[in-house]
Amino acid sequence: MISLADLPTLNAILNGTSALLLLIGFLFIQRKKVTAHKICMLAAFATSILFLTSYLTYHYHVGSVRFTGQGWVRPIYFTILISHTLLATTVVPLALITLYRAWKEQFVKHVRIARWTLPIWFYVSVTGVLVYWMLYHLSP
Repeated sequence: MISLADLPTLNAILNGTSALLLLIGFLFIQRKKVTAHKICMLAAFATSILFLTSYLTYHYHVGSVRFTGQGWVRPIYFTILISHTLLATTVVPLALITLYRAWKEQFVKHVRIARWTLPIWFYVSVTGVLVYWMLYHLSP
């Protein structure tokens, strides 16, 4: 059974997995492997939903976790955290619209928005892992 204390690590794993699936899915579509692309992107979406559920559960029970790092790392952490947070709020509607357009086979519209969704979603997933690492392993 996973404890509440395990959720930050699980969240980082889910974010990292999502980033990896997004990258692989992108490589598949570049090679015109549509089915493999679809599987990776749906798996990335499912992984992100699991992340969001776990993240909200953790913070519902624990509240906010303060960053205690000092010196040069502090402004770096907050720069990453702020950009991560702002873009994380935009990626949910972007991902939903992107997936909806693919599902409805509106591929021209899908590609148009996916060019924005993919890099933002990837950035949010990668910086989520960085925020976790800095908050739970770099902070004294």
